[in-house]
Amino acid sequence: MNFELFKPEAQANILPYAGVVEDFGLILTTEQSTRYLDYFLKHLAWQQDEVFLFGQHYQTARQVAWYGDEHYQYHYSGTLKQAHPWQSGLWRLKQHIESLVGCHFNSCLANLYENGTQAVGWHSDDEAALVSKTGQETIIASLSLGATRKFSFKHKQTAKKVDVLLQSGQLIVMRGDTQQYWKHALMKSTRIVEPRINLTFRHFFYIIFNNERC
Repeated sequence: MNFELFKPEAQANILPYAGVVEDFGLILTTEQSTRYLDYFLKHLAWQQDEVFLFGQHYQTARQVAWYGDEHYQYHYSGTLKQAHPWQSGLWRLKQHIESLVGCHFNSCLANLYENGTQAVGWHSDDEAALVSKTGQETIIASLSLGATRKFSFKHKQTAKKVDVLLQSGQLIVMRGDTQQYWKHALMKSTRIVEPRINLTFRHFFYIIFNNERC
């Protein structure tokens, strides 16, 4: 069955409890999605991602590129990440998504999955830099471009799972207590041979300049 025949409908919350993941459906036309995909494949500053897990250094198959309001750094998975100044196409998308979500984002992490064998395991986006000391909620907007992929959520205590097929141009927004109670993952599929780009727009509540937290 070709799931891309069915346009995803907007939903206020796809989670059953203890969190909010809003599905905005398709926010771009097919033509817009294809043009953005082709442009970003050629023009973003892609590089292999590096992480430290259990004291071991790994280089991931997927490529990443990080952009932000300032030329700042942050620590993630044991490594120091360096932001690039906003690329014009990303800036336009950021403004469009901010108008839909009603939230300001100061960074975007772009992930490139060349085919269905490249994926991301279960995790939560709960880095300290994403958590406000004044009680503001953590909001992460995730836009998909390219191949349709299965994106899954799993509750940390009950193991309840929720699956969603993310199409090109589809936007979901994780907010509220989602990162505290749920993990998420991009699932593998050997049948998918097309690339997918995921753009995650975030707001960092503190950043690092010259090795000092601000």
